[in-house]
Amino acid sequence: QLQLVESGGGLVQTGGSLRLSCAASGRTLSSYAMGWFRQAPGKEREFVAAITWSGGGTNYLDSVKGRFSISRDNAKNTVYLQMNSLKPEDTAVYYCAAENHVPWQASTSDYEYDHWGQGTQVTVSL
Repeated sequence: QLQLVESGGGLVQTGGSLRLSCAASGRTLSSYAMGWFRQAPGKEREFVAAITWSGGGTNYLDSVKGRFSISRDNAKNTVYLQMNSLKPEDTAVYYCAAENHVPWQASTSDYEYDHWGQGTQVTVSL
């Protein structure tokens, strides 16, 4: 059974940076596309970024393009989300997720993802 554990969240000022990590155990990530999603208080969960199993394709939420970057290291069984120029509206719990139905795509739909981590809190202060 694939298990995912996020880390790297925290409190940062506007304009700051954080790097989230998602470490997998139980199975190798190399056959999965990976995604990052977030959920702010009182809001629906939304897609943030995704990467194909090879790392050759990515997708991003429009509002994070140019600021966030998703990457993966299959040898380390880990996926990353580098977040720069953070804004208060980026405040949320961030979740990583894995899917192997269409791993050659970087799916933006949460229903495609079967495996989820427990989340890590990111808070951006003014």
